[in-house]
Amino acid sequence: MLDLTYDTPKPRVIAGAQHDWELVIGMEVHAQVTSKAKLFSGASTKFGAEPNSNVSFVDAAMPGMLPTINEYCVEQAVRTGLGLKAHIHLESAFDRKNYFYPDLPQGYQISQLYHPIVGEGEVLVELGDGTARTVRIERIHLEQDAGKSIHDMDPTMSFVDLNRTGVALMEIVSRPDIRGPEEAAAYLTKLRQILRYLGTCDGNMQSGSMRADVNVSICRPGQYEKYQATQDFSHLGTRCEIKNMNSMRFIQQAIEVEAKRQIAIVEGGGKVVQETRLFDPDRGETRSMRSKEEAHDYRYFPDPDLLPLVLEQEWVDHIGATLPELPDAKKARFIGDFGLSDYDASVLTADLDSAGYFEAVAQGRDGKIAANWVINELFGRLKKDDKTITDSPVSPAQLGGVIDLIASDAISGKIAKDVFEIVYSEGGDPAQIVEERGMKQVTDTGAIEAAVDEIIAANPAQVEKARENPKLAGWFVGQVMKATGGKANPKAVNELVAKKLNG
Repeated sequence: MLDLTYDTPKPRVIAGAQHDWELVIGMEVHAQVTSKAKLFSGASTKFGAEPNSNVSFVDAAMPGMLPTINEYCVEQAVRTGLGLKAHIHLESAFDRKNYFYPDLPQGYQISQLYHPIVGEGEVLVELGDGTARTVRIERIHLEQDAGKSIHDMDPTMSFVDLNRTGVALMEIVSRPDIRGPEEAAAYLTKLRQILRYLGTCDGNMQSGSMRADVNVSICRPGQYEKYQATQDFSHLGTRCEIKNMNSMRFIQQAIEVEAKRQIAIVEGGGKVVQETRLFDPDRGETRSMRSKEEAHDYRYFPDPDLLPLVLEQEWVDHIGATLPELPDAKKARFIGDFGLSDYDASVLTADLDSAGYFEAVAQGRDGKIAANWVINELFGRLKKDDKTITDSPVSPAQLGGVIDLIASDAISGKIAKDVFEIVYSEGGDPAQIVEERGMKQVTDTGAIEAAVDEIIAANPAQVEKARENPKLAGWFVGQVMKATGGKANPKAVNELVAKKLNG
């Protein structure tokens, strides 16, 4: 069991000049579907290709070109919904969302407004204070991405790259259940973790595979509880949307800045206008982008080129049966099977590669010792070198070999760190390294006793002090370890030193 307190919201309270205010936050996350082809064409989705090289006639909106649904993208959306414990709609439909941008060749976006493929779900968000919140998912719908306008290549012209045009996106819409900047970042982190476990989105925010629109509003204490009881949004303040956020740090900063802006407006006697805003991290401010459009402004209507999407329950059930072990279940299993702390289990299950690496190391070994070596030694060294677990020069078998040498008393923990460093830097089999470089631990009590006797005989003054203050016995242990090149068994040294000094 995870030691967490559930559904105990602690809203961020911001003191204004006149009143205290609470934050209310909802998020619309655009997650690029992991697929080799686009949503309605066979064009490649490979990132980093030459501009306008991954563009089919359908993507370019050439006359007479008709979209054809990519079944795998539908499967990925269903898999995501099931992973978020959401309701899957067996019947859904695509709509045209009409608006103009130079990088939107069709003049409309194919999306889902009235009949999304996935309904209500949830994400369990663990917070730093040991509590956990359930953030409700309102819906997930499939839609196609637009292209990219580039304005900094020429002082008089803009360029358009249509490689992203038509790439499949899942828009994951939360309810306004998030109550602070840290919780917003925790929610997005957990959502990204789940999608990566499912293999439905790589979650790479730097390359634009995952972006978030953050809706922020403020209310007086007690108003949110009224909204929860009635689901009446009038109890909440007017929301503003901060568009296209792709950094956890900037998301938190933008929420703080926007909340303070809204508080200043309301306490100054003004009204917050519903609009879309952009966050400028250099100036530490949000600025207006455009007025917030309503659905009717986009003139939604069913896409005439696409039939309603009808799924079979048997197909959905098959997808559900093939879901991988998800983060919460894996974390609980690591705690139960390996006796790990909540913190260690959280670190090791943060991503699938780390969890797999640890499990390979821990197989047949003490789980706590394995976790300690993976988290402290390996992760620490990788972080120092700015590497990820997939770049690790130490394989699970090699790290397991180091742990086995400690368990068999072949080497001490101190020598093990030296062996680890050699394996990390040079490679090789730990057991062979220990044998060839003479690093084996001295376990011969006769040899250790001789070293202890020699140190005691050479330091009579220290002996008298140690007999008066037993804590000083550690000095003798250190001297013996130094004399044996750190190879003496520490346990045997401690026992013999205590015996000789008290004898």
